[in-house]
Amino acid sequence: MKKIIVIVCFSILIISCSNDDGRSNNPNLPSISFNHTINLDLPQFNSLKFPGNSEVIRIDGVGIKGVIIYNVDNTLYSAFELSDPNMIPSSCSALNINGIRAESNCGNDNAYEIINGQQLEGEGGFPLLRYRISREGNTLFISN
Repeated sequence: MKKIIVIVCFSILIISCSNDDGRSNNPNLPSISFNHTINLDLPQFNSLKFPGNSEVIRIDGVGIKGVIIYNVDNTLYSAFELSDPNMIPSSCSALNINGIRAESNCGNDNAYEIINGQQLEGEGGFPLLRYRISREGNTLFISN
């Protein structure tokens, strides 16, 4: 009986696992690859040591228009592309951050939550493009 339970649990685990292949199906955003590290000991990233704070990274080669990082609880961070996912990248498609909202600069009502990436207002239906982020000691690792 225990073997059957173990096999059923293992089967459910295998079936429920998925990969990240579906996350790049947004036709508006080009596929890019990058790896970036952030040292939380540097003064410019001090705010990321405290839950509820965010930081925008705008460095060439890191994201399309940049990356927004949000500290959920010091062990969990979110990292999203700064480009509006419901627009082709343009001069106005980088989002403005206002608290936990990322808002459009292009004269539309698109707004997103930077904790989970979901669209709060506007048209299009694509969520923010999520990047991988992890913390080891005082270093954050962000990649796509």
